[in-house]
Amino acid sequence: MILQREVIFWTVAVLCVVFADNDIQIKCGEDTVLVKWTVGPELSMNASRLLLGSCYANHFLPLPGGGGQAVFLYPFNACNFRKQIIGDKLIYKNTLAFRPRPKPKPAAMSFLVECIYTRENGLVPPFLNPGFVRIQGHSQLYFHMGILNKNLTGPAQSNSFPLGSFIPVWAYVEQHAHQPLLLLLDECVASNAIELEPTTLVHPIITNHGCLNDGKNGNSKFLPRYESSAVVLYLQAFRFSLEKEVYIHCKLVAWDPNSFDKDRKMCNFNKESERWELLDDPSESDVCHCCDSVCKRRIIRDVDLEPQGLVQNAVLGPLIITEN
Repeated sequence: MILQREVIFWTVAVLCVVFADNDIQIKCGEDTVLVKWTVGPELSMNASRLLLGSCYANHFLPLPGGGGQAVFLYPFNACNFRKQIIGDKLIYKNTLAFRPRPKPKPAAMSFLVECIYTRENGLVPPFLNPGFVRIQGHSQLYFHMGILNKNLTGPAQSNSFPLGSFIPVWAYVEQHAHQPLLLLLDECVASNAIELEPTTLVHPIITNHGCLNDGKNGNSKFLPRYESSAVVLYLQAFRFSLEKEVYIHCKLVAWDPNSFDKDRKMCNFNKESERWELLDDPSESDVCHCCDSVCKRRIIRDVDLEPQGLVQNAVLGPLIITEN
């Protein structure tokens, strides 16, 4: 079953061991990581400044000669671990660091801690069927869009949604003979028309190349991904065109999962911190800072991507938003 806050369709292989350095041992468990860092006397005297992300060592074991070993054992939902999904890989990343001075002063030394898991087969959701919008792009790419039910387990049984309720908008790029791709919702608007004209009245949903504008003004949000090539927009039903047919127009972009910038991103607005956050890697949320101004395109020609089928327009609807 798919949960609203953590959309999951897969399981992972466990126990991958990586040695980042002769003095650092990393053992990745099913949902935890064990790190042992052997240090000399100079770092041993400042053991409280050895950190895994935001976490201190669970234990520090003195060793003969004045050195010691810092032991960290934490789950991936602690210490500010970053989760990234690329193709069939699930990656957790963090930084092991010696910080003699508190932040924002830089670390004196740091090492990447990375746990990589291979996801099993069967990643395509069971609700992928011809009932959804399916658009063929170039280079053997097929783009899908649809509305899910409230449990996110299959297609919605109705196109009518009460004002203030949530509309789970699902998008997916089906790829063949391609490296793993990241699906982005670059722009989305709501309209009464199935075709947009310069004079068409629209309600902006996603603007500025991936900024969920409707999440700052309302409670809409992108849900955590279950794979890089799919995304669920949890859209709160808005007052625009009550009791009339509404169409959702979106620009879909299939992109490199390792490359984020101001015009290739997806950003949620965190109302607690009042900051924009990058969906796929919160540690790189700086690319979202332009969401309140203008996210300018890069100088290089993005239009070269169009013939390759990496950019596709899609229309979803009609939907009916009701007063009750």
